[in-house]
Amino acid sequence: MRIRIITGLERFHHFDIRRLLLGTIVTVGFVVLLVQCFGISSFYWSPPPVKVSVIDLTNSNVTQVSVMNYINLSDDGNGYGEEFVKKDLGRENNVVISKEKVEFNVSVIGRPNISLRKTKMVVESTESDPTSVMVMGKDSRKGDVLSMRRHKRRGAAVSISQMNSLLIQSLSSFKSPKPRWSSARDSETLSVRSEIEKASVLHDTLGLSASLYRNISKFQRSYDLMERKLKVYVYKEGEKPIFHKPIPRGIYASEGWFMKLMESNKKFIVRDPRKAHLFYIPISIKALRSSLGQDFQTPRSLADHLKEYVDLIAGKYKFWNRTGGADHFLVACHDWGNKLTKKTMRNSVRALCNSNVAQGFRIGSDTALPVTYIRSAESPLEYLGGKTPSERKILAFFAGSMHGYLRPILVKLWENKEPDMKIFGPMPRDPESKKQYREYMKSSRYCICARGYEVHTPRVVEAIMNECVPVIIADNYVPPFFEVLNWEEFAVFVEEKDIPNLRNILLSIREERYIGMQARVKAVQQHFLWHKKPVKLDLFHMILHSIWYSRVHRIKAR
Repeated sequence: MRIRIITGLERFHHFDIRRLLLGTIVTVGFVVLLVQCFGISSFYWSPPPVKVSVIDLTNSNVTQVSVMNYINLSDDGNGYGEEFVKKDLGRENNVVISKEKVEFNVSVIGRPNISLRKTKMVVESTESDPTSVMVMGKDSRKGDVLSMRRHKRRGAAVSISQMNSLLIQSLSSFKSPKPRWSSARDSETLSVRSEIEKASVLHDTLGLSASLYRNISKFQRSYDLMERKLKVYVYKEGEKPIFHKPIPRGIYASEGWFMKLMESNKKFIVRDPRKAHLFYIPISIKALRSSLGQDFQTPRSLADHLKEYVDLIAGKYKFWNRTGGADHFLVACHDWGNKLTKKTMRNSVRALCNSNVAQGFRIGSDTALPVTYIRSAESPLEYLGGKTPSERKILAFFAGSMHGYLRPILVKLWENKEPDMKIFGPMPRDPESKKQYREYMKSSRYCICARGYEVHTPRVVEAIMNECVPVIIADNYVPPFFEVLNWEEFAVFVEEKDIPNLRNILLSIREERYIGMQARVKAVQQHFLWHKKPVKLDLFHMILHSIWYSRVHRIKAR
C-alpha cells in the first residue's frame, strides 16, 4: 500500500489560500459597495503634479496657454495631459510661441464627491507668484480657484497713468535713426514739429470738446498741417491677395478699410516718391496669414516673407535704406501684426490693433489701431447711436465667446449675480439674439470691453458707436490714438485683478461724472467711424494723423 504524507505547507496551499482569497473578495466588494452608495471623503487619490511642456515652437518671446474653466479628468483612455496640449496647439492663438523651453507645472488635486465618477482638476499657484490668474472652479465658492501661469515671465501690469508717463518720456527722448543723407522732406517735417510745439491756444476748435484731447490746440494744429502738407507714396510692388487687396469685412477690417481708402486717395498720394514724407507698405497681415498655405503657418516663416518684400523695395529704391525704414509705415490689425513686424520694421511706424505694451508695442513710436468689426462693407455705420442716460437702466453689459483666460473669470463671477449686471457668455447668432445684443449695448450705462486671446477687442468701438461708456479690462492695452486722446475722460479702466470688485467700481462713479463721460463718448464717436468717402476727423484721417504725428515727433536731422 502506498502511503502519502501531506506536509503542513501543502495543507495550507490547498485549504487556507482558498479561504483567504474568498475573504478578500468579499471584503473588497463590501468596501466598493459602501463607497458607491454613500461616498467616503477619505477615499480619493491625489496624483503627482503633471508637467506640460511647450518647447521651441518658434522664435518669439512670450508663451501663452489658454485656460479652461474646469477640466474633467474622468478616464477616457486618451491621456489627459497629451490631449490638453494637442487641443490647444490646434487653435490659432491659444499658444503664443517661445524661443526657449517653457514649462507649466500643474498640480492636479482630486475632489471627492458622492459617486466618485468624476474628478475635477484644480490648477494651483503660490501666492508669491504674480503671474497666476484665478478662475472659479465649477460649483465652487470663491475660495476654490483655477489658476494658470499665462506667460513664462510677466511683471506687474502697466497702468493707464504709467502709460501717460511713458508717452511723455518717449516724445522727449525716443528718436529715429539718423538719415544717411538729408532731404527736403525732412526739413519740412522738422518745421512742422516746431510749428506744433509753438501752437498757441486756439479759441476756434471746430466744435471739438477740449476735454477729449491731451492738448486740443496742438492736436488741431497738427491735424491742420497734415491736411495741408502730408504726402504719401504707396509702393506698387507686391502681388494680390497679400498686397493691394483690402478686406473690408470681419474683425480685421481696419487694415482693409485703411488700405482701400489710402490707395484710392487723391489728396495725400503722390506718384513721385521723392516728394513723399511717408511711405506706405500696402500689406494685409490677415491675407498674409491665410493665403500662403500650410508651409507658411509659423510667425518665423511669415516674417521671412515680409522681409523678402522689404528687401525687394530696399534693393529697387533708395528710400528705405536712407532712413532704415523710419519714414515707412504699415497698418496691421491681425493678432500677429506685432510679432511679424517687430524685427523687419523695428524703425518704422506701425499702426497695430494688438497694442500690448508688455509684448513690444512702443508707446510714442507705434500707434494703436482700433478694432472695427464690420459686418457689411456697404453699411459700416449700421445701427449707430443709443439711448439717453436716463433711459439706460442696465448698469453693465457683456456677452461674448470665452476667448482667452479673462472672460471665463468675468462670467463666472458676475453671470446671474446682480439684476443690473447683464453678463453672459456667447449669445446665439440668430437675428433675434443679434438684435437683443444691440439693445443691451444701447440700454446699458457701461459696456464691458474684456480682452480675448489678445488685449484688443472690437467692443471698444462697438461701445462708442452705441454711445455706451467703455469699461476696458485688459492689462497693458494701449487704447487707440493714445497720443492725442484723453481716454480717462470717456472710458473706465479696470485692472484684471479687480474684476471681483467690478460692480462697486462702477457704482462709485458719481451720476454727474457718468453723464459727462457719456456725452464725451458721443463727441468722440466721429473719430471711430468709417465712411466710404473719408470725411474730416473720421477714422481714416485719425489713423493717418497718428502715423504722421509719430513720424513728426521722432524724426532726426542729418
